[in-house]
Amino acid sequence: MPRSAGLLAFPEFSGFTRKLILWNLAAYFFLILLHLASASAATTFVIWAALLPPSVFHGAIWQFATYSFIHTGILDTAFQLLSLWFLCSFLEGAHGWRWMAELYFVSVIGAALAALALYAVMPSTLTPLTGCWGGIFGLLIAFGFLYGDMQFMMFPLPMMIRAKYLVWVYFLITLAMLFTSERVFAFSQLGGALFGWLYIRFVPRKGLAATSSNQYFGLRNNYYRWKRRRAARKFEVYMKKQDRVVSFDKEGRYIDPDKDRTH
Repeated sequence: MPRSAGLLAFPEFSGFTRKLILWNLAAYFFLILLHLASASAATTFVIWAALLPPSVFHGAIWQFATYSFIHTGILDTAFQLLSLWFLCSFLEGAHGWRWMAELYFVSVIGAALAALALYAVMPSTLTPLTGCWGGIFGLLIAFGFLYGDMQFMMFPLPMMIRAKYLVWVYFLITLAMLFTSERVFAFSQLGGALFGWLYIRFVPRKGLAATSSNQYFGLRNNYYRWKRRRAARKFEVYMKKQDRVVSFDKEGRYIDPDKDRTH
């Protein structure tokens, strides 16, 4: 792919990228309609779905994922979804939807864990965590590390920038936010970036799902081979008691003596 590919055109809107953005849009408009119907019901829903450390510590583990679909401000939501569109579309095309989806949700969970860790150390920072910036930062880290020299348009500004420099721009802005009232969001974004980096650094290229599937089938096949060998040994013992000799190979497969004589 050329270094300047897709500079002035929007990326393809398909696959898991489209599903992820449509899920976020549906959640956004659902919350708007719910607020129009009942402001108190909307507030209750946000409290239920947004990441609140005390709630998570009391068992609300669904908030590890649901918080990323809660969006409030229209401009911030638009920027998040545009960022998802550009990053997810490129990474999905390069690595497949499973790898991209795993990277995104691992980063979302990493951002949530960072927010919980900050609250555990500084309870005064209690703030509901919403939005998918943690997942975006994980995608951004992957993009910067894997395709650092690629140039693209820095939307919405009509200027070109290398991916690795854009990562540093976001990183420095986030560090500055740590010293403002937005420190919870900034710390969670850094957590998402950290978990995104850990994913691309230590998870096999095929992703967690493919690796786990291969390990499962490997263990299953080893178990079946062990059962076959054990059955073969039992059958050998039984046949010896009948004054007959049979042989099996190391995989537990029967060795035909007549076939050996013909060769």
